Amino acid sequence: MKRSHAMPFGAALLEGGGTRFRLWAPGAARIGLMLAQGAPRTMNALEDGWHELVVSDAWAGTRYQFVLPDGLTVPDPASRFNPDDISGPSEVVDPRAYAWRDRSWRGRPWHEAVIYELHLGSFTSEGTLAAAQARLAELAELGITALELMPLAEFPGKRNWGYDGVLPFAPDAAYGTPEELKAFVDTAHALKLMVLLDVVYNHFGPQGNFLHAYCPQFFNPKHATPWGAAINFDGEMSREVRAFFVHNALYWIEEYRFDGLRLDAVHAIRDDSTVHIVKEIARALREGPGRGREVHLVLENGANEARFLERGPDLAPRYATAQWNDDLHHAVHVLTTGEKDGYYADFADAPLEHLGRTLAQGFAFQGQVSPFHDHKPRGEPSGHLPGGAFVSFLQSHDQVGNRAFGERIHAIGEPRLLAAAYACVLLSPHAPMLFMGEEYAASTPFQYFCDFHDELAEAVRNGRREEFKRFAAFRDPGARARIPDPNARQTFAASRLDWAERSRTPQRRQLALVRELLALRREHLVPRLASQRGGGRYRVEGSILRVEWTLDEGSRWRLLAHFGHGLAELKEEPAAGTPVYVSGVHQLGAGRARLEPGAVRVTLEAARG
Repeated sequence: MKRSHAMPFGAALLEGGGTRFRLWAPGAARIGLMLAQGAPRTMNALEDGWHELVVSDAWAGTRYQFVLPDGLTVPDPASRFNPDDISGPSEVVDPRAYAWRDRSWRGRPWHEAVIYELHLGSFTSEGTLAAAQARLAELAELGITALELMPLAEFPGKRNWGYDGVLPFAPDAAYGTPEELKAFVDTAHALKLMVLLDVVYNHFGPQGNFLHAYCPQFFNPKHATPWGAAINFDGEMSREVRAFFVHNALYWIEEYRFDGLRLDAVHAIRDDSTVHIVKEIARALREGPGRGREVHLVLENGANEARFLERGPDLAPRYATAQWNDDLHHAVHVLTTGEKDGYYADFADAPLEHLGRTLAQGFAFQGQVSPFHDHKPRGEPSGHLPGGAFVSFLQSHDQVGNRAFGERIHAIGEPRLLAAAYACVLLSPHAPMLFMGEEYAASTPFQYFCDFHDELAEAVRNGRREEFKRFAAFRDPGARARIPDPNARQTFAASRLDWAERSRTPQRRQLALVRELLALRREHLVPRLASQRGGGRYRVEGSILRVEWTLDEGSRWRLLAHFGHGLAELKEEPAAGTPVYVSGVHQLGAGRARLEPGAVRVTLEAARG
């Protein structure tokens, strides 16, 4: 099987030989094309700012750059590969060179999703696609069904979280070649693993973005963002900009066979168009590659906008499949660690109430006033949506890496309450997600790291430390000075997983718990999720949380969890139905039960009829 995605820009190999080069540069009267083996050649200026040149002596592997009128050489913004980092020449790639083996792969339905988020550079000691590929069988055996890769777009230097990418079509050369990325996806499919890719459509990184030099129309100064003028999704000449990102979404799905995308921070995308760019991308995926296989669109949206998650009469998503649910994480974090600084302040007063609402109805904030967000209403009603519309987790790259020292929740949370929280997430109808290493309570941190130099490195270092001034523990300058330098090699090295920990104690116990819960989910819950139509109900009784969901054909899935630090007693049977998972619940007879801290009981009541 040979697969490629045709697009109107970049370098495209021609059937009869040679390569067509195209660049949208409405801010430049002329553009030159420089190949590695010769002097610059003038491209043909077409209408609407396009420049094109067909070259007979360019083939796969040819290095090239565009030359601006002032002599500045720049990479192709649609480069398929930039082997020498962001400022080096781009390389012509033959997308049909890789022979795919996954002929029968059609993806997996979303209700089967158990997601594992990973950063390729720190997932293994080698930090390569090939090394990560060798670990996939262990994840599949654990019960993972979907991988979510942090952004791969070419970024400055050798190490980065990925959110500073500037060449959205080029997988970063630090991890391997395009063929190695395809082999990674191919191997995952052979193991029945979906692969999702995190993409950033709200900004470009602070170094290596040359678009301003020849294409200022790519940005719209009408909208200000933390990164400068917003990407132009709704202003004059925005049609080409929108096409650039729609093609990018299709490219990853068609050419690399990804099973879906996670769109970073869509609340930071400024678009006043009649059809929001997220909806346009969703439609392109649904009407394109989504016609022949399962393709999923997941959002990060700090505004809790449920409008992108609406379902049709057949329960199929109209736009996005699911959305990250930070609210659930925040509630659990407060319950298990007691921390109430920063954005946790919104959840400080009634964390168990917030946890119940997120499990039953999706968002904790559905229009309520948020003290952290300038005391403004935040969110939209979400209780009508099925649990699968929400990706829920106890950790993510953000919630670990945005801590000053990158500590994981196992380093700071109360173990018994954490065990209860894992049962709540992994045995809820939500799509659960684990962050790499979480399955065995990795002791290694995940710190914020990058590879900037000179003034930019200093600005990032100081900015990172100033960011924590609002936290009580870092009001002292000396305390802030101890926060790791993001640019230091050691900061990155400390964040690499130690896979040998999986066989040690206590990591082995966490791994066994996760394996057990995922096996129970697969056997009892997943077969009943496909036709779930809406949310559930919850009730808080002191430190005890009860949640109930209606699943297929009227069956009831019930969860009881005790998040107190002492013993609690129930004066009635904890729940009706057949027990699926019970931990820390002791029957005392006469309709009474004693609950240990972190006790959980999950039951299934089959539909009557």
